[in-house]
Amino acid sequence: MPPPSSSEPGLTRRALLVSGAAAAGYALAAGPLAAEPISTSAQGLLAGEVEIPTPAGALRAWRARPQGAERVPVVLVVHEIFGVHEYIRDVCRRLAREGFLAVAPDLYARQGDVSKLADAGAIVERVVRRVPDSAVLADLDAAARWAGGPGGGDASRTAITGFCWGGRVVWLYAAHSAELAAGVAWYGRLTGEARAETPRHPLDLAEALRAPVLGLYGSEDAGIPLTDVEAMQARLRLAGSASEIAIFPGAPHGFHADYRQSYRVLAAAEGWRRMLLWLRSHGLG
Repeated sequence: MPPPSSSEPGLTRRALLVSGAAAAGYALAAGPLAAEPISTSAQGLLAGEVEIPTPAGALRAWRARPQGAERVPVVLVVHEIFGVHEYIRDVCRRLAREGFLAVAPDLYARQGDVSKLADAGAIVERVVRRVPDSAVLADLDAAARWAGGPGGGDASRTAITGFCWGGRVVWLYAAHSAELAAGVAWYGRLTGEARAETPRHPLDLAEALRAPVLGLYGSEDAGIPLTDVEAMQARLRLAGSASEIAIFPGAPHGFHADYRQSYRVLAAAEGWRRMLLWLRSHGLG
């Protein structure tokens, strides 16, 4: 079906932009898109949707890895509130081009399809707040098992990275998993409301981390004050943790999200460089 014409009655510019986002494989709520989101070729990669068995039923995921390569290091990729849309799929392809098996499980699948919701507030209220941390951690365990078995990766070299909502999850998973080699958290919230679904937050777990985490934060993040980031840094120092936090001057929340107006090309590139160095320095080369 062709895209709607701007001459169609009742169709606003916002509706057109959102429609265009959906057509490009992005979540409806992700529009309007930045002018030219990064698009990584899948040539030479094995990339696509897979199903991961879990005790709660099959879990959809997107994976990408170099074609013909076996026993490559694994990176679990944890999505933002918009789910496993084109940006997250492209992150997986970028990691595959660096020699990793990247797996992004759909951690909202049991609560709803966020790609069809056109409002970020609705995503948070109808889906995100209903997702228990315990289920997220269990699903990531299942994704790691799949990646180290049928997925063709090396289970002994498993890392995790995540963005926004997924950045918070990185810290939680690093306190949960004894098999994890390293984590990289992109602007994940560090504190929040203690609820049945989210009983603890990264600041509560600084002393309990079982794998080193690199936290990547913007100094101008409107949702994560620098006081929270500095408090996390202090807790990590007191714990003698090998984890580190890098703060990017002038960068807002979502500075790596190349499809959004928050994208900052220099901070995103430097964060990506630091992430790859961090992973390789922890045995994922």
